[in-house]
Amino acid sequence: MNFHFITLMPELIQQGLDFGVVGSAFKKQICSAEFINPRTFATDNHQTVDDRPFGGGDGMLMMAEPLQKSIDSLSEPGEIYYLSPQGEVFNDSLCKELSSQKKLTFICGRYGGVDQRFLTKNKIKEISIGDYVLSGGELAALVITDAVVRQIPGVLGHGASAYEDSFKDNLLEAPYFTRPQSWQEMEVPATLLSGDHKKIADYKMNLSILTTLQKRPDLLRGRQVDWFSIVSFFVVLLL
Repeated sequence: MNFHFITLMPELIQQGLDFGVVGSAFKKQICSAEFINPRTFATDNHQTVDDRPFGGGDGMLMMAEPLQKSIDSLSEPGEIYYLSPQGEVFNDSLCKELSSQKKLTFICGRYGGVDQRFLTKNKIKEISIGDYVLSGGELAALVITDAVVRQIPGVLGHGASAYEDSFKDNLLEAPYFTRPQSWQEMEVPATLLSGDHKKIADYKMNLSILTTLQKRPDLLRGRQVDWFSIVSFFVVLLL
């Protein structure tokens, strides 16, 4: 999968792609990254890429022309996204959709944003990682890239890992436990030690629903849940 980043600060993204399973994906060339700095296409000695907005307003805006030339320098940009708090909120469903693409281009804004004409001309989609404002789009692009790369076959050591992560079927993962079996007078649930795979799978599913109910009940809206079984399971846990 090919990622293109149009950014004034490529190092912010580049260094983040050097670590962990995501870093390995780029080292193994399962994925590739290309960085285009709009300053390359500036026409003055100061490599100016921003100017004051017409009509006034806080801060400066990135100019349309250097951004346009950045896009035009790509032979195959694929889907193009501008990182913006006004965009569609990134979630697991959108992550899986993006992971099916062969090429993605992320526009990382700085200052007060970008000239709207650039977005309109290129019909660029906007995408957000949450209802807050960052200093630029680089960190948001890195977050999305990390999540998307994990979905690509061959990236994770265990083939089912990405599928079994939180948000599968709109549920959070059940809690996990490792050695030692007893730690500070707290025991690993006996069911997980039983060796009965069906019983363990059912236990994890019920615990996953309870975890979601406790932490993110909004994810359960519209979901068909056997609440009698869940309540019974909860009562057994308390005994």
